[in-house]
Amino acid sequence: MKTIIAACSQNLSGSRASIQTALRTLLAVPWPSQRDVGSALQLLAVLQWVLSFLLLGTVSLLLLIYLLFTSLWIIPVLYLAWIIFDWDTPEKGGRRLPCLRRWTVLEALSGLFPVKLVKTHDLSPKNNYIIGSHPHGILCVGAFCNFITGSTGFEELFPGIRSSLTTLAGNFRLPVFREYLMSGLFPVTRRAIGYLLSQKGTGNAVAIVIGGAAESLSCRPGVTRLILKNRKGFVRMALRHGAFLVPSFSFGENDLFRQVVFEEGSWMRSIQRRFQKMMGFAPCLFYGRGLTSCRSRGFLPYARPITTVGEQRAWGSPGPGGEGTLRSGRRWMAPAGSCPQRAQRVTSALTASLPAVGEPVAVPKVENPSRELVDRYHELYIRALLKLFEENKTKYGLSESDELHIL
Repeated sequence: MKTIIAACSQNLSGSRASIQTALRTLLAVPWPSQRDVGSALQLLAVLQWVLSFLLLGTVSLLLLIYLLFTSLWIIPVLYLAWIIFDWDTPEKGGRRLPCLRRWTVLEALSGLFPVKLVKTHDLSPKNNYIIGSHPHGILCVGAFCNFITGSTGFEELFPGIRSSLTTLAGNFRLPVFREYLMSGLFPVTRRAIGYLLSQKGTGNAVAIVIGGAAESLSCRPGVTRLILKNRKGFVRMALRHGAFLVPSFSFGENDLFRQVVFEEGSWMRSIQRRFQKMMGFAPCLFYGRGLTSCRSRGFLPYARPITTVGEQRAWGSPGPGGEGTLRSGRRWMAPAGSCPQRAQRVTSALTASLPAVGEPVAVPKVENPSRELVDRYHELYIRALLKLFEENKTKYGLSESDELHIL
């Protein structure tokens, strides 16, 4: 018996020693720094945003179809009844959540690139505006961060102006995804835009990504090509409501992803065009960086700063740790870890990818504008956009010889 007790005591002593050794080893491991934690949160914020836009609608639709053939069939039936009852809500202002503009997750999203808004001209709250956002890119990151979230300081730069962003109307027909979108986005339809411009008097600004799905097909780094020549519906809407036209350009938007671009006339491009006509959007084969390393491939956008231009103000210079200061005083930080050149790349990108908001084009209110009048203000808008591009291109990474191609 004494032998057994001695053996047990020896084993317990050995176990305690092993646990103590393991604890000492654990405590010796360096804890993640604030910079590492911030970088991880930024990546997770971007991941949830990208997956929401790419998968939420499709997955929700498939799940509801599956539930129809189970004992839970009542759930999709009730939700379908709700959609029918709630069908027109997206075009009547949706269910905007003011707290969304200050949501920490969305601030982390814009901080990854980072995104900055710079104004070149004031916008008077006595007028309404239609802001043309160019280029479309793959996921319109610049437009989303600038006109939906408050992370870039739109309300501070343009006091008295309420910004809204429109997207494909078909997105609001997808279950669950429509509820997600209605918290801050609106369908790009005449009825929805008219509602946004006519409510609450003046000081309304509706942003429209004019190039749309067709423009996303030609999106690739270094290419400045816009689908705009025959896009005149936004000008007609501006005339009907007397809304001033404001051009904006996101330098670097096309650098966030890499896309496999198929040549015009190829069978793959034909499939993309047909799909676009049927569904309203074009399927793009694109990739970005991975979750764990900027050298791997995945669906996260590359960290390329985006800025929308107004009154030009410089960013704070990056510190030795890859830090800098946004216009609003918030800190941004180049994520660390698997990419040792990250801070250097982000620093150089500060002069390479910035969105610019240009001079507004004054538009009269005409209930039934003629084709000639629409063409006239469409041409004035293109001139203002070209002027904005030419005045800012060399400041944000493009050369003097780079041109903006209007198709």
